[in-house]
Amino acid sequence: MSERKRLTDYVYQIAASLVQNGVEDVVISPGSRSTPLAYAFASAKELNVYRQVDERSAGFFALGLAKAKAKPVALLCTSGTAAANYYPAIVEAKYARVPLVVITADRPHELREVGAPQAINQLDLYGKHVKWFADFPIPDEYSQTLPFIERHIARAVNVAITHPFGPVHINVPFREPLLIDFRDELPNSTFFASFNGIIAPDFAAMNALSSMIRDAKRGIIIIGELALGTNRDYLWSFIRKMKWPVLVESLSNMRTNVPEDCREYIISTYDALLKSEDFKRQAACDTVIRFGAQPVSKFLTIFLTEWRPKNYIVIDEDPSFRDSASVATHFIQAAIGPWLEELEVQSLLEEGYCALWKKSEDLAIKHIREYSAHAEDEGAFVQYLLEHLPEKSDLFVSNSMPIRDIDTFLLPTSKDIQIFANRGANGIDGVISTAFGFSKGREERETYLLIGDLAALHDLNAFLLTRYQPCKMTVVVLNNDGGGIFSYLSQATVKEYYEDLFGTPTALRFHDVADMYGMDYVTIKEFDEKEKIFDNNGQPLRLIEIMTNRDDNVQAHRMLWQKILSEMKEWLL
Repeated sequence: MSERKRLTDYVYQIAASLVQNGVEDVVISPGSRSTPLAYAFASAKELNVYRQVDERSAGFFALGLAKAKAKPVALLCTSGTAAANYYPAIVEAKYARVPLVVITADRPHELREVGAPQAINQLDLYGKHVKWFADFPIPDEYSQTLPFIERHIARAVNVAITHPFGPVHINVPFREPLLIDFRDELPNSTFFASFNGIIAPDFAAMNALSSMIRDAKRGIIIIGELALGTNRDYLWSFIRKMKWPVLVESLSNMRTNVPEDCREYIISTYDALLKSEDFKRQAACDTVIRFGAQPVSKFLTIFLTEWRPKNYIVIDEDPSFRDSASVATHFIQAAIGPWLEELEVQSLLEEGYCALWKKSEDLAIKHIREYSAHAEDEGAFVQYLLEHLPEKSDLFVSNSMPIRDIDTFLLPTSKDIQIFANRGANGIDGVISTAFGFSKGREERETYLLIGDLAALHDLNAFLLTRYQPCKMTVVVLNNDGGGIFSYLSQATVKEYYEDLFGTPTALRFHDVADMYGMDYVTIKEFDEKEKIFDNNGQPLRLIEIMTNRDDNVQAHRMLWQKILSEMKEWLL
């Protein structure tokens, strides 16, 4: 058998095994050592291939695509530092629980650690940030090599999509020459399917949860960002049975598409409410049931830490459950599913407890709705954006202030909009790339991106994607010339170093970026120009730059919180 045929058989077996195990999408960054696999992927009609020359951006693009589809996405790059540039996206995928199959081409074993060019130590390159790692053999004539490849691909994909979802890494060495013979069909598989189990609580866990619900006098449900592919109908059914106050984070996507018969239980303004010491005292609870990740709200975390409920039950797919405040008292390993409908629920909270949350929610909503009548800051723009997003649209949100403004201004609605962000590691890197990947995964819906100027500058290479495949997205940049979130933190009180170390103004504008990539560009300098956000002239790519002021943002936000707290203090007294 010729070397070329061995190589061809090898790479097409990898492609066939990925397809057999449910991978539909591959993101490729060009490079020499990955040539054989790039050829196999590009020529396989069963795979959708996307291109991005910047590996860091490519990693986040794949992350967004996998997040949108709730399916594994493969990444392919050449050897050397190209593989290292995937690292930030892999870290995010690990903590956000997103399934990625990372494939790095490598030099053959005899060229490792001997000074060969573009050769670094790629074994376990991503350490504990991947769920599984395999170093593949060189293509050869050994009869077990291709069956080994098949089953290791199956293992890799299966590990990536086993709860909790996450990234896996396959390192594939190649010797030169790197050319293959192209084929019209993928080879047949000898490994046919993996069947994953369902994670559900056992009888003892169900009894314990029912007992704690029955004994609760002052209970709340907390719903944070949920696992990919979660069927929220089970949670709505649970909420109807429980009739407890439900503190719903914006990223749970349970503030939107709210069923009418569940509306009275949904609490969206808890971050503002829990700034009040008087309210916290009256709202102290004995039982908490949390689904999903811990919400963004700092004040919710403080509340739980200070008042430490007797029973705090975390329901999560991962036995390494998330509990950053160390307040959990019980853990149930389970995915959200039919067991919630089977759970025996007998609950009777103290008279007036639910009413306390509901009346406080209504009070806060009144002030938030009135906000843009007197404010013209970033928050007012965010409020306008949320109110006017079209039906069946998605909003991807950057970290720092944008996600916090979304959490403040997204009020419960029956409208079909959904909110997404990179909250695994909470970084500002790769946000535009992730949003582009997300938009490609949900092309039947309209995608908007809300991002600050520094986060946007951090990921400008993302726009290279638009030169290689059609993209459609509206990018809204809130330009306050620096790091706006630090204006709310204690660092802002040290004026001598604040601007240099935290404010970090750049005085940069985005019109030239839009011009470089052929995007429709709109600048908004005054609040009364806000309608321009939705004045779409049919361009698939739009960049809207909204000029804001950091000091105005802080003053307007604090005025809102003060109004809510002042009226609440009078009422609670």
